[in-house]
Amino acid sequence: MDKPEKKHLVVLTGAGISAESGIRTFRDDNGLWEGHDVMEVATPEGWKKNRELVLDFYNQRRKACRKALPNTAHLKLAEMEQQYRVTIVTQNVDDLHERAGSTRVIHLHGELFKAQSSLDPRLVYPMEGTEINLGDTCEKGSQLRPFVVWFGEPVPMMDAAIAAVNDADAFAVIGTSLLVYPAAGLIDFAAAEIPKYILDPKMPAYYPAANLIPIEQTAGKGVLLLEAYLQRQFFPQ
Repeated sequence: MDKPEKKHLVVLTGAGISAESGIRTFRDDNGLWEGHDVMEVATPEGWKKNRELVLDFYNQRRKACRKALPNTAHLKLAEMEQQYRVTIVTQNVDDLHERAGSTRVIHLHGELFKAQSSLDPRLVYPMEGTEINLGDTCEKGSQLRPFVVWFGEPVPMMDAAIAAVNDADAFAVIGTSLLVYPAAGLIDFAAAEIPKYILDPKMPAYYPAANLIPIEQTAGKGVLLLEAYLQRQFFPQ
């Protein structure tokens, strides 16, 4: 007899899940990211103005990321693949989900440890080290840039994320304020009848949604509660 298909859990993660690994959240309250105006380091205009600054900024982010380790939340989500079909949709550019063992990760905003041609966005290269420097070029001779979706750029993986959410049996949001679009709109693509969990120690403002369950905890503690909720939902005693 065939085993029943695993329930599909889709999890949208943001900066809050990596904060517990020591990776700073994207922006402080003053709008700065590691002391930099985001317009200088995370926009096409900033890249045109000062490529060296942008490259150095992301080189430093890679070095910090290499020192960080997956935390309880990352590890628990990876462990959940034993019981569920888990798809992670992340706004983070770090690789902590993969290093924790998650096998289905959709990076909405790019990946820190990949480089992209500044001439042809289809040319993407895995990185061996932590640095992209001026003079590092793609096969067409153009300067390499971070493989990161900057403000004002399209989000190529959005369609894949929407398809995953459409197929979900349960949807969870961990460590994101639901303010950054288009990612924040993914909850609208979850079927009305499925449970939707929002995990955040400071619950973000959100409009009413059917079957929404708030879990006002940090990512590490909240994921343990999420696991208990899912167990009761799909495997009632």
